[in-house]
Amino acid sequence: MEQLTLIKVGGKIVEEADTLQQLLADFSHMKGHRMLVHGGGRSATALATRLGIESRMVNGRRITDADMLRVVTMVYGGLVNKQIVAGLQALNVNALGLTGADMNCMRSEKRPVKDIDYGFVGDVKEVNATLLAGLIAQGVVPVLAPLTHDKQGHLLNTNADTIAGEAAKALARHFEVTLMFCFEKKGVLADEQDDDSVIPELNAASFKTYVDNGTIQGGMIPKLENAFDALKAGVRQVIITRADCMAHPEAGTRVTL
Repeated sequence: MEQLTLIKVGGKIVEEADTLQQLLADFSHMKGHRMLVHGGGRSATALATRLGIESRMVNGRRITDADMLRVVTMVYGGLVNKQIVAGLQALNVNALGLTGADMNCMRSEKRPVKDIDYGFVGDVKEVNATLLAGLIAQGVVPVLAPLTHDKQGHLLNTNADTIAGEAAKALARHFEVTLMFCFEKKGVLADEQDDDSVIPELNAASFKTYVDNGTIQGGMIPKLENAFDALKAGVRQVIITRADCMAHPEAGTRVTL
């Protein structure tokens, strides 16, 4: 089975010119089949502010009303996605920018209202892995924006980590998938204040221990839960590392079952 590296990069990295250029250069040098999933939250917040639209977050998740949905569609599906695609094309990487609505590659359902009404936020229900695998086999590099659709004509804001995890799980039937979450730190840290305190390997038991004793907390918990879900669904390995270390995955945290 051929190998596929699926990289998810946080918005902060793709939103600043110098870190974006570094990311695209590193990504263009990677061997084999590749795919990229990106965020763009800070740009969306900045544009919303300029348009007089309030940004509301709960536990790091964006509340997406009708006005905010227009903003994230413009920013994620337009500005950020197309800047990445154009940058990759300049480096001879044949990239194709996609939302979940394009060619119906990712369908979701509007999140049901429980304690919190997240608005137009989607939970992924179906990934068209055959279509994505066909594109990848032709040498195309899909670049997925964090937007899906419900096949009823509505776009839905969808967490980029979730999109990366769901795409990796679906594509594990077609490729040997390495899922890489790239963000600002070198990996999962044992000490939040020490950037060099990377935990080199995490399994389910050690993860539970670190959560129980408070070492791992906040937004890292759902990121790692996503990672374990992906591994259980057949993804070969999950790496959490800094974007400029993607060529040296051994420098980050390797998540295993």
